[in-house]
Amino acid sequence: MTDATQTTYRRVMLKISGEALMGDTGFGLHPPTVQRIAQEVKIVHDMGVEICMVIGGGNIFRGLQGSAQGMERTTADYMGMLATVMNALAMQSALEELNIHTRVISAITMNEVAEPYIRRRAVRHLEKKRVCIFAAGTGNPYFTTDTAATLRANEMACQAILKGTKVDGVYDKDPAKNDDAVRFDKVTYDEVLAKHLGVMDASAIALARDNHLPIIVFSLDEPGGFRGILAGEGTYTIVSD
Repeated sequence: MTDATQTTYRRVMLKISGEALMGDTGFGLHPPTVQRIAQEVKIVHDMGVEICMVIGGGNIFRGLQGSAQGMERTTADYMGMLATVMNALAMQSALEELNIHTRVISAITMNEVAEPYIRRRAVRHLEKKRVCIFAAGTGNPYFTTDTAATLRANEMACQAILKGTKVDGVYDKDPAKNDDAVRFDKVTYDEVLAKHLGVMDASAIALARDNHLPIIVFSLDEPGGFRGILAGEGTYTIVSD
């Protein structure tokens, strides 16, 4: 096991979208993809790093889309929160198959499937080297899982948010649609907001900026990408002051 002192960060928040769990399917969960991501988490866990996770719910239900189709926004957002709980349970199962003790901690009380969110208890889990998956967003409608990840990262005293995406960093335009898209190595919070770079929503960026919490954007599709960043390697963009 690599000692955590040899890595860049001792405690991190890994934020991934629900779509990341779909694999090549158009909806729902793709178990081999969930298992692959769990393996990436295990590698970092074995380095001695304490890991928090927040997983979106867009592979099952997205509140904004439901609202756009005529559903009342608050109800749609609560449905989206429940989707994140399903994803968290799937990831918990995959991690525990790899013998990693994991806790799903829900902002909405559902004692049969998850612990309620109690900050001190969650911190204790991390100190005992358990992976904590924070589900159900902030527990409030109108807030995204990006904002939830930033909130929990601050509460847990994480040293960075690692946002796993389909691309290897932040670009000035969509690299999937523009061959001349330019990747940033570093970018400030204010530049992200001013240029609408789409790293996270504005409230999440502002919360990270106000607490000087760096956001590292990297490709979750690149094998070993998560481990590489913590070892000071790989390709990524860092959002900071």
